[in-house]
Amino acid sequence: MPLTRRVLLQSAALAGLGPNLWSAAQAQDNWPQSSVKIIVPFTAGGAADILTRKLAEKLQAKLGQGWAVDNRTGAGGNIGMDAVKNAPADGYTIGSATIGTLSINQFLFAKLPYDPVADYSYVSKIWENCNVFVVAPEHPARSVQEFIAWARKRPQGVNYGSAGVGTTPHLAGALFGHRTGLNATHVPFRGAAQSMPALMSGQTDFAIDNIASYMPLILAGKVRVLAITGPERWPTLPDVPVMAEAGVSDFIITSWGAFVLPKATPAAVIEKLSRTIRQIAQEPATKDQWLQTGALMIPTTPAETEAFAARERVKWKEVIRISGARLD
Repeated sequence: MPLTRRVLLQSAALAGLGPNLWSAAQAQDNWPQSSVKIIVPFTAGGAADILTRKLAEKLQAKLGQGWAVDNRTGAGGNIGMDAVKNAPADGYTIGSATIGTLSINQFLFAKLPYDPVADYSYVSKIWENCNVFVVAPEHPARSVQEFIAWARKRPQGVNYGSAGVGTTPHLAGALFGHRTGLNATHVPFRGAAQSMPALMSGQTDFAIDNIASYMPLILAGKVRVLAITGPERWPTLPDVPVMAEAGVSDFIITSWGAFVLPKATPAAVIEKLSRTIRQIAQEPATKDQWLQTGALMIPTTPAETEAFAARERVKWKEVIRISGARLD
């Protein structure tokens, strides 16, 4: 075939493909063009659900279309995450993942229905908060060191409650016992509705639980907070020391959530969603709204989000080993 004719035919073929490729790119840039579903793998009313719904409202206002939250519960979040994995990779199904589903569950369950690294495209961290070290208001300890001194005088050791095996309050209590050399026994309850009254009544000796859950009790004087587990003091509890200041080093525990998409979702969609979340986080009213809920809005780039989750896996693998926790 003459060279000129071959070039003309190749050019014609590329021209035929061009509009299709351009249309696909344009569709991704104009995303979303229909309603978006966010799967929350936990029950309605919890921290992950509340914060996801708040963000969904902001995203709908920024990007248009309808943004619906779908609670797919069960198996510690595994059922919902499996649904996200199997959804079309078109940007219209988002997973509201957490520290548990991305960095803890793989060490609690012998077999997960998903791979937290291989099955998702990471978008952004969306929220972060910490735990609080709390005791009953009548407890003699006024600091963590006083609590440790009190606990060491008890031959039977001390106990702590949580909303269940494998939760961050359970693992935090196990880590505290390990770091301080205390004999700390875990008492699992069906949920916070049972674990909180147990602490307030003195049935359990301490808890290291989510700040959002315990803030109303702290403000009402129904529990006494001795420290927080974040890297720095919490904005609404400026007088409460972090664990390092309280004398327990290497004890930073944060809970967090992040948005993920099914693997192979177009990069343009991932970047647009991540960029929009970062823009929302800069709004002063949004920052204050989230803080009042008990969380900080700390967005990250897709690469930063994936790297953060990987670092968390290293830490929690060791904490779970210490606790001996298993969920199968």
